[in-house]
Order: sequence, then structure tokens, then C-alpha cells
Amino acid sequence: MSLVKRHPLISFFVLAYALSWWPWVLYALDLSPQPIVGFGPFLAAIVVLLITREKTGIVELLRRMVRWRVGLRWYAVALLLPVAITLAATAFNVLLGAQAPSAAELGGWTGLFSTFAIVLLVPGLGGAWEEPGWRGYALPRLQVGRSALFASLILWVGVAVWHLPLMIVGEVHWSDIVFILGFVIVFNWVFNNANGSVLILMLMHAMNNTISGSFISPMFLGADSVRQPWLFAALWCAVAIVVVMWAGPKHLSRKHSKQEEGTTASRVATPPGAVEPTPHELRGETPSSIGRPEAKGEGPRWNKRPW
Repeated sequence: MSLVKRHPLISFFVLAYALSWWPWVLYALDLSPQPIVGFGPFLAAIVVLLITREKTGIVELLRRMVRWRVGLRWYAVALLLPVAITLAATAFNVLLGAQAPSAAELGGWTGLFSTFAIVLLVPGLGGAWEEPGWRGYALPRLQVGRSALFASLILWVGVAVWHLPLMIVGEVHWSDIVFILGFVIVFNWVFNNANGSVLILMLMHAMNNTISGSFISPMFLGADSVRQPWLFAALWCAVAIVVVMWAGPKHLSRKHSKQEEGTTASRVATPPGAVEPTPHELRGETPSSIGRPEAKGEGPRWNKRPW
């Protein structure tokens, strides 16, 4: 217990792997349909929070998972960006010589709605339930004292390692290492701009796996099926580069500060060249009021700032 309290982030990643990878041996013996438990990172977050922050930490995580007031534009990004990238990768693949999907294959689009609902609502199917662990727990802690971009690179390594069993057994292509890099940066951009909502990222993850993994990718065979994920990964990385250039590496946002452990709402990002406010200033305190008890029956005594 004390080890987890001293090193909560390291403990989270170790637990995320342990709680996710245990079916690997059973899968090799044809005793499990999947080599990995998709909601392992969520379980790891729950365990670490129970040890380090008890009820308070669990409630904070659950609130992020149901935080739906994020602005319609972020719902549009979450639901439409994965579709746009998947369709663009498909178009490039066809232009490079791949056989275009048939009308009959494309006619199965009506099944996307039920697939999306299953991927979103059933833990372990489709990846959406990874998000409470990666973004709900790990990212706000990784962003403390680090730029949002650097935190994203650390998280990329952790998420890519987590997917290794799927790559080794051939469930996903090795191009996912590149894809996850762009995926993590773009997702963290959405997270920092959408008030730290895990719900919006669960929607985005579910849509990506529905449209790309379940619908489009199975339409390609042979060399075409190898090219498709590499094009897909390249486009996600291209979008990530645009995001970093436009939003900036410090917060991955032009308007809001990066989400950090303990924050409950988005703060306006400090403009370039301006001095970032101290924690005391954010709470409305002044040097003369810090550490000084208020007189009984009096309200706060606000003095003019000397700086």
C-alpha cells in the first residue's frame, strides 16, 4: 500500500498491464477469445485511487466519465474526425491501387449504429473503456509540471506498450505504434479543451473503432490491408502535427490550461509572454492575506496588490 502511495503513476501503469494482460496465456491455449482485457486501465485507476484518495478520487473520476457539458463543437470533433480520417485513408488507399469497397460492403453502414452502441457501452469491447484509465487518471497527473505535449509522449509509450499483446498475436497491425502517437496527441487536445471530459473521449474512441476497425478495415485484403493501417496512422499523425502547431505544445489549447490533478474546470490559458498566476492568485489571495486569520465576524480583507 505504501509503495502505491509513494509511486501512484508507476503503480497505475504496472497494474494496467497486469490487469489487462492476464488472458494472454489463455488466448495462446485457445481458452480465451481475446489476449487482453480492454478495461484493465480503468480497473487499475480504480485500485490506485482507492488506495491513494479513497472515495474522493473515485467520485472525481466518475464525474469526468459523465461530464457531458463540453460544447457541441467537441461532440462534432469526437464523432466526425475519426470518420473523416478513416475515409481519407480509404480514398488514398484506392488511389494507390487498392480495390475499392463494393456497394454491397458499403451498404452495411446501417449496422454502424448498433456496433457503436455496443463498443461504447460494453466494457472491454472496442477500447472506449480504456479512457477512464489513460485520460481520466493518468493524463491529469502526467501534465503536472510538464507540457501537455511531453505528457502526451509519455502516455504514448505507456499506451503503445499496453497494446503489444494485440500486435504480437496479429489482432492489430504494428502500424498501431505510429497510429497511437497521433491518436494520443489528438485525444489529449480534445481532453484539455473539453473540460477534462472522459465521456467525450469514450465517444471518440468508440467511433474510431467502429468506423475504422469494424467497418472499413475488413474490406481490404492482402497488400491493400497492410497499406490501409499505415495510411490511417500517417493521417492521425498529420492531424496531431497540425494540432500542436495551432494549439501550442504547452497546453494543447489556445484557450484553456491543460488539465492537471486537482483541477475541476478549465482555466483560461496564459497568453504568450504573460506571467502565469500562482496558486494563491488563482484562489484570489494576496501576499498580505496569505496565512493571516480573519478577525471574527469580518469578511476577507483585500489589500491592493503591491505588484
